[in-house]
Amino acid sequence: MSAVGVILAAGKSKRMHSDMPKVLHPACGRPMIEYVLDAARAAGCSRIVVVVGHKADVVKEALAHHRDVEFALQSEQLGTGHAVMMAREQLADYDGPVLVLTGDTPLLKASSLARLLKEQRDHQASCVVGTARTENNEGLGRIVRDAQGEFLRIVEQKDATPDERTITEINTGCFAYDCRSLFTALTDVRPNNLQAEYYLTDCAEILRKAGKVVRAACLFEISEAMGVNTQEQLQEVERVMKIS
Repeated sequence: MSAVGVILAAGKSKRMHSDMPKVLHPACGRPMIEYVLDAARAAGCSRIVVVVGHKADVVKEALAHHRDVEFALQSEQLGTGHAVMMAREQLADYDGPVLVLTGDTPLLKASSLARLLKEQRDHQASCVVGTARTENNEGLGRIVRDAQGEFLRIVEQKDATPDERTITEINTGCFAYDCRSLFTALTDVRPNNLQAEYYLTDCAEILRKAGKVVRAACLFEISEAMGVNTQEQLQEVERVMKIS
């Protein structure tokens, strides 16, 4: 079965110091989100829902030529979990794998996303969290495992204990879900964190506690998780693109 991609593209670009929606900033001449769309398609997504918010009309216009792209509106930016929930109507009649990605990660590789979907399919998992390893983990969500190495939860930097901050396995922001499990879990997400936001990352722990199959799979290179929030990060992404 082909998958549906949900790409989060609602955020503002405050730290980019630009009025342009962040996902439309060009990397080597193309809007960042175009690379994410390409990777999702090549990994097996036959349909893509882009969640828009900040300057939604501008993003819609920029992507209007893509026949396989439809849009969901997040009118208030209340977190990643809330953003995905906005796609519920588009996926109401769908029962299959969903690849959830962010639109500001232009270094994602289709091969890594395909492996993520294969992991979900092979293990009939409700959720597979795509992870990578890095010593340079500042600001990134950590993967917490039990003594046997099984996934427990994702903890965000701002909510992490000193011990958790030393963890070098990080969340890439790429997830493969069973669609029904995803939206069931989203109804239980609460903004019980320092950001007072609805975290998509909480879904994995919610599903695990409900007895569902949840896995964390280290399938990505750390560069693929390189999200762009500043002009300096955009320059670094372009540097990697030029040498790869």
